[in-house]
Amino acid sequence: MRLLSRSVTIVVVSISLVLLVLLIRYWLCVKQYLFEKEELAQLAKQYAGLDHELAFTKVITELRKKYPGHILPDEDLQWIFVNAGGWMGSMCLLHASLTEYVLLFGSAVDTVGHSGRYWVEISDTVISGTFRQWKEGTTRSEVYYPGDFIVHEAGEATAVQWSAGTWMVEYGRGFIPSTLGFALANTIFSTQDYLTLFYTVRVYLKALLLEASTYLTESGIF
Repeated sequence: MRLLSRSVTIVVVSISLVLLVLLIRYWLCVKQYLFEKEELAQLAKQYAGLDHELAFTKVITELRKKYPGHILPDEDLQWIFVNAGGWMGSMCLLHASLTEYVLLFGSAVDTVGHSGRYWVEISDTVISGTFRQWKEGTTRSEVYYPGDFIVHEAGEATAVQWSAGTWMVEYGRGFIPSTLGFALANTIFSTQDYLTLFYTVRVYLKALLLEASTYLTESGIF
């Protein structure tokens, strides 16, 4: 009886997980998105080749004009270390929801590692430096320079390398919570930098609260 009960439980849980995944996939296919990767890339390309701090300031200003209420205010912008897949970089989150994010990313030192494999499509526009990508199943890598646009498809895995001083504007679309395991695993189990973990979770929650507040305001509820 115990074996039968466990088997039934496993089957029910498995079916529930499959249905949940299918429901999320359907939701991702039919929902409307706030951003388009091509538009963000075009905006970022205008400032490629400039000093990255100046370029980022201009990008933030333009995004606030175009997407009022969806970009975090200056007091919530923070450069936060990211350790994942063997590489180390720094991010500044500008926008995040359950299905999209926009952030500034890069590294002041040479760094290399695994890209991760996500349920999210990630696109980057290089502002400064060089980014090298070695795709799974190939024997050659490609190098990208300021102004170049790179798309990391959902489910894809690559080797990635940033030269010192490489900075980019990044956009992700998909089920964003699915990226957190990879993004936070090294911080939790390797570096054990729990302050960085706190910063990461805090800024994501702030972005979610901003989106909720904007949605309620635009809906006329508040």
